[in-house]
Amino acid sequence: MKVVGLTGGIGCGKSTVAEIFGRLGAYIIDADQLARRVVEPGKPALAEIRKAFGDEMLAPDGTLNRKKMADVVFARPEARKTLERITHPRIGEEIMAELKKAQDQGCKLAVIDAALLVESAAAGWLRPLVLVVADEEARISRVCGRDSFCAEEVRARIKNQASDDERRKKADFVIENNGDIEALKLRVSGLYRELTGQEPGKKGE
Repeated sequence: MKVVGLTGGIGCGKSTVAEIFGRLGAYIIDADQLARRVVEPGKPALAEIRKAFGDEMLAPDGTLNRKKMADVVFARPEARKTLERITHPRIGEEIMAELKKAQDQGCKLAVIDAALLVESAAAGWLRPLVLVVADEEARISRVCGRDSFCAEEVRARIKNQASDDERRKKADFVIENNGDIEALKLRVSGLYRELTGQEPGKKGE
């Protein structure tokens, strides 16, 4: 089974690429989804976050207030490092468990979808690495259209992440996502074929 890393900045369309890979037959491991799982109420990570950052990081229902947590880590690099020390090892354990599931199912391709792959130690061993990029204005338009962010908030998040130039230096494949969805499907389908040596399947069809 080939394991591929999929990454890209906010608004680049990475999740759409992951969805297309999944429809073609890949096993998708969504790191953001796993990050939510490890901080669910009752999990040790949430208790550690509460101890490190205070009760204000919890919503009234006892779940993690992700918006407030994001505001803190974007504003304070040391806070981001503290959060990563708490969550990253646990997310890694979840990823390994998902990879075992994919292996047991006989999957030919597993895709680890994670926004911060380039910034993490995983960039050193997770190969090949697929990068999704898009023009800044397209990214801003997408995020503002789906979330309650203004353009300046999106720009601030883009600046806080690694630049596309930095990401390109570590990427093995780059998917340009400035066109329409059909063009994107063709690019991903071709990459699936290149990565696996097989014609894509069609899940759910």
